Amino acid sequence: MGEFILNVIHRPEMVPEYSATVTGHGKEEDIGNKKLLTESLDIFKTQQRIAHENGLKVTIHMTYAALFNAEAIQIAKEDHEKYGDEIALSLLGLPCEQFRDKYKTKDFCIWMFSMEDKKTIVDDVFTKFYEIFGFYPESTGSYYLDAELTNYIKEKYPSVKCAIATCWEEGPKAYHTCNNSWYTLFDGGPWAPWIPSKQNTHAPAADEKEDSGIVAIPHLSRDLIACYDGNGSNFGTHPQNVLRGMIYDSKIWEFSYLYNLIDQYRDQEKYNNGYAYNMMFVGPGWMNKMGRWEAPYELLLKSYSDGCKYYGDLKKEGKLIDMTMSEFADYYREKKTYTEPECALWRDILYGSDKQLFWYTDPYMRVGVNMDQGGAIFDLRPYAAKLKWEVGIGTKHVQDASYPFLIQEKYRAGYFTHYAGEGTIRSAKICYGGEEIDLCLCRTKAHFSKEGNIRILTLDPVEIEFYDLTVKLQTRIYFEEGTGVIHISREILEMSRPDAKVEINEYMVACYGTTEYPEDMSGIVLRCEGEDAKEIIYEYRCREESLIDAKAVSAVITAIETKVSIEASKGAEGYIREGYAFSPMFTLGYKKLVSDKEVFETWLKLEKAD
Repeated sequence: MGEFILNVIHRPEMVPEYSATVTGHGKEEDIGNKKLLTESLDIFKTQQRIAHENGLKVTIHMTYAALFNAEAIQIAKEDHEKYGDEIALSLLGLPCEQFRDKYKTKDFCIWMFSMEDKKTIVDDVFTKFYEIFGFYPESTGSYYLDAELTNYIKEKYPSVKCAIATCWEEGPKAYHTCNNSWYTLFDGGPWAPWIPSKQNTHAPAADEKEDSGIVAIPHLSRDLIACYDGNGSNFGTHPQNVLRGMIYDSKIWEFSYLYNLIDQYRDQEKYNNGYAYNMMFVGPGWMNKMGRWEAPYELLLKSYSDGCKYYGDLKKEGKLIDMTMSEFADYYREKKTYTEPECALWRDILYGSDKQLFWYTDPYMRVGVNMDQGGAIFDLRPYAAKLKWEVGIGTKHVQDASYPFLIQEKYRAGYFTHYAGEGTIRSAKICYGGEEIDLCLCRTKAHFSKEGNIRILTLDPVEIEFYDLTVKLQTRIYFEEGTGVIHISREILEMSRPDAKVEINEYMVACYGTTEYPEDMSGIVLRCEGEDAKEIIYEYRCREESLIDAKAVSAVITAIETKVSIEASKGAEGYIREGYAFSPMFTLGYKKLVSDKEVFETWLKLEKAD
């Protein structure tokens, strides 16, 4: 039986982001309002009590505001002694009278400040923490920590070994569902714990030289289908998310979706060498006495009590291990190697569909595979580039901390497009007698296996019907640890006419970006590599080149320091295709005639561009 690890994290925000406006009842802003401070502290006490009643250890993330509150400090000290809670330091919860008076700003997202201000604030908060507790914290975090700030924290405060470092898919989708007002854009990171590289927080370290020195955990454990398809704030293992998304039985106040989500995370140990992880990170604001998200306080309270009880019962049954953040960091360092990937074979537990996705991340890539589209790759992030992406005031990216994609079906259409253009996807077309069928139209299911350092997805065979021919085809996808390569095999298992030949067109439509808006593709270099090499320098002119037995077809995207290439088994024709202004993509592909019982193989590789 595998190990299921839980981090429960509470932060005593004295001026929580949700409570201030509700409690104020439209009055002039007063973040020092004693009623607000008292209520926030009462809710924090309630959350601590509920967790402890269920036998759960807590990591207490003291906020800057909490460091000025004697009662919050006393509670942290007492619960550390009595229950073994870890006293840690949050870089959320900065707003308070002391912070506003000192820094003369309403900004509160640490990653959005200038680097100079980030360092000043961190030194201020860490020094205050030390003055109160007599030691520096071993854990910290925010919604996002950029690499430059993480490196500074680790160098200046080496005791820090664990941090909340990003929020999975907290990007344009969440921004739009918050009325275009929630400027936290950091798509493209891992959904489960990782060791961030010194160059980029999202990209896991490939070795000790790249190691930032901390173990990172995500802000909440998200539903890996619903969160990607919609607003992540509605689909996570925080009762607030479930209530906000109204995913509960409103008549009897039961939370089966939350329990199913926790159980699906437990299930991931099958794909990760017997290890699975879950986290719950809460402040007091969502349990406001005035109610929240059309839910009265009694429902808010019950959701948290029931959620903690579910975790507590799992612990009593020996199915869960609760840890503090620093304990987890030590566990993770012993459990995982740098190149070991995180895998998730995920099924829909919300909408009643049969949809199944596979997620894979390692130091070279993050990949999403959709079995509802025949095993097409619908999301691809080139971590191999370890792209330095500075964020905050004074940089090119004040708010946008996302790791750029090459493929992203929500922001670049995917297979199903509205008009003549193409969306980003990695799939294959089967062609015969003038007919063409894309595997994106062939639903299937995947089965996970592992052979040595290779993770294998074996898809159920699909039947493709042409006018006078039926083809049974099976896809296998191989992820070899430590290579940055995705190996795809298409095998013809059966044909209604064994003497027939079909053409398999393996293709990848790609671009780059972090939002739904196009970037300038000018200057991207497309190549058919080989003796008679062909090249296109991108100018939006719709050009195409091909080469029989091309050694590789490739694209160098200088803007994100990435080279992506595809190689194929012998006898295939490689091709490259330039897009146009209405469809600003590029295409890499191979075509080959294949007979019954034959296999066509391709290898997609990601590298840092020279």
